[in-house]
Amino acid sequence: MICPFCEKDHDKVIDSRASEGGRVIRRRRECLGCSKRFTTYERVEQTSRLMVIKKDGSRVPFDPQKALAGVLAACGKRPVPEAAKRKVVEEVEEELSREFEREVESSVIGERIMRRLRTVDAIAYIRFASEHLGMETVAEIQHELEELSARPREVRDQQELFTPGA
Repeated sequence: MICPFCEKDHDKVIDSRASEGGRVIRRRRECLGCSKRFTTYERVEQTSRLMVIKKDGSRVPFDPQKALAGVLAACGKRPVPEAAKRKVVEEVEEELSREFEREVESSVIGERIMRRLRTVDAIAYIRFASEHLGMETVAEIQHELEELSARPREVRDQQELFTPGA
C-alpha cells in the first residue's frame, strides 16, 4: 500500500476489523518510512454477478434496488417499518447468492419476496402477489385471500407484530 504522506510502498498492518456485516475490511496501517498511520478499506469484489432471466428470456444483472422498489410499491402506505422492507430484500439477495451461481429466473425472486411479505403484511403480500402472479380477476384474488386466511394462527400472530395498534 502506498503511504498517502510520503508515497513509499512499505507499511505494516496494525489492526484489521470487519465491518458492514463482514463485507468490508478496515485496516489500520503504519508507514515504515515516515511512521505516520492511515486507514484503508477493502471490499470483496464479486467476480460474477447474478443474472436474472426475465419472462421474455432476456438477461439482466440482479439489482436489489429493483426488488426493493417492488416491495415498497406493494407496501404503499401500509404501516410496515422501513427496516422490515429492507430486510425482505436483503434476505432474498443473500439466499440467491448462496443458491445460484450465475443465473436465476425472475419468478424465483418473486416467489421468495412473496414468501417473506406474507409474514410481514398480508395486504402488501396480496398487492405483490397480484402483480407477480398476474392475477386478473377478483376470483383469483379471493382464492389467494382464502389461502392467506387458512394460515396457522401463529403465523398471523407474527404478522400482527409488524402492525402498530393491532
